[in-house]
Amino acid sequence: MVYMDVNGVGYEVSISLNTYSAIQNLEKVKLYTHLQVKEDAHNIFGFFTPREKEIFVLLIGVSGVGAATARMMLSSLKAEEVSGYILTGNVKQLERVKGIGKKTAERLVLELKDKLGKQETGIAGPVGIEHNNLDYDALTALMALGISRVQAEQALIKVNKSEPNIGQLEELIKKALKAI
Repeated sequence: MVYMDVNGVGYEVSISLNTYSAIQNLEKVKLYTHLQVKEDAHNIFGFFTPREKEIFVLLIGVSGVGAATARMMLSSLKAEEVSGYILTGNVKQLERVKGIGKKTAERLVLELKDKLGKQETGIAGPVGIEHNNLDYDALTALMALGISRVQAEQALIKVNKSEPNIGQLEELIKKALKAI
């Protein structure tokens, strides 16, 4: 649990252990948040990366997986590991997470394999995109424009091969759009 100050108003934000590890020594942090509205509460969940938030939202969309269970999964495993295990159908690894039984693990694979498969070209993503801030920002912007992750990644890879020294986000996005 962390407390977020927004213009003098404090909010309690639930985070995973992986997010905590990433932010523990930082003075200022940008968290990607998800607001869950229920009859009796409004809960905010915070994530260090957009990918962790995406996986969380997918997990809570599965019947029988609540926010606490999804947060436990993202505390025990990294977002990439969760998506990798789901994509490969590795039920045994998913079962190792506290609160996930065989039936829930099988349901996760059954319900999310296709959704994750449409988002990703590979388990770890294409080379360079996840570790390059400029490419990642461009990927996020292209996806916000409604372009599929796979199509956006392919366009960025194509642009980076033909012009590896692009230094501005706007220019990279424009060229990627032309490459689609």
